[in-house]
Amino acid sequence: MTDDPVVAIAGVTGAVGAEFMATMDKRGFRVGKLKALASKRSAGKRLSFRGQELVIEELTENSFEGVDIALFSAGSSVSRRFSPIAVKAGAVVIDNSSAFRMDPDAPLVIPEINCHRIREHKGIIAVPNCSAITALVPLWPIHRNNRIKRLIISTYQAASGAGAAAMQELLDSTRAHLAGQAYQPKVLPHPYAFNVFNHDTRIDPETGYNEEETKVIRETRKIFEDESIAIGVTCVRVPVLRVHSQAITFECERPINEQEVREILAGAPGVRIVDDRAKNYFPMPIDASGQDEVLVGRIRKDLSDPSGRSIAMFVATDQLLKGAALNAIQIAELLPQRAMA
Repeated sequence: MTDDPVVAIAGVTGAVGAEFMATMDKRGFRVGKLKALASKRSAGKRLSFRGQELVIEELTENSFEGVDIALFSAGSSVSRRFSPIAVKAGAVVIDNSSAFRMDPDAPLVIPEINCHRIREHKGIIAVPNCSAITALVPLWPIHRNNRIKRLIISTYQAASGAGAAAMQELLDSTRAHLAGQAYQPKVLPHPYAFNVFNHDTRIDPETGYNEEETKVIRETRKIFEDESIAIGVTCVRVPVLRVHSQAITFECERPINEQEVREILAGAPGVRIVDDRAKNYFPMPIDASGQDEVLVGRIRKDLSDPSGRSIAMFVATDQLLKGAALNAIQIAELLPQRAMA
């Protein structure tokens, strides 16, 4: 791979596609050439990258000749169809969909946790589910110090996780609500303005868990390489544009206290502590939006566990950044050095 790779973005017109470009620019990621790929209806449209005008091309089987890195965020069906074609053409695929996350041949990578897995790729590297990333970045350093044996997570997930159209629906439905006008949902299954509802993925009739919850459980175990972790998850959609928040309670093997957790997280990569009890100031979407770190606060003893092994906390991170585009670009940044390792 050259110092200045040819990069293709599949799904460039989506919310994450735009963040791919913005994140590469912000981080000074070297690009020899950028190919902007999208569906046929977007072909011919123009966008700007680093002062140059790019013409969007239709994503086809011939799109990946000469491409070194292919960033995918166009949905799992598109990834399943075109990722093997991109790999065959010589590209390394970094896929933001759910298509390959549980594939044993595809590393599931959060660079702050398991960047060593990058070198094991066979052409495709999977970006974890945004809710898994949000929880695991701050949980991993704790897990390394004192193994986490049980997790209870409740998510408060933003519109961005359902794409640009869902973000627009939140804006439009909110305006309509404030104006006293009726608004019929088009993207999400329920009214979004001033409402909270179960995550908009299929419910397993046997377990009662939705697909988002199941993803968090399975991906946590794969990334932590520990199938024995007990995990309970409740995922809901909230009327926030682009930041996912979570209430997390974890139980460790040994007793652990608030101060230990703060000391561990103070030096943890990708984490920023926001935990001011005196001012009642803790992680909020308004502060996490546009930020790279996972904000962590409300760190406190779980009073329901008399053993002293459990801690509760609240976290928030930008779903389009660390939950998607930033995580992918961090992986891309590590590809050259990992290839030589």
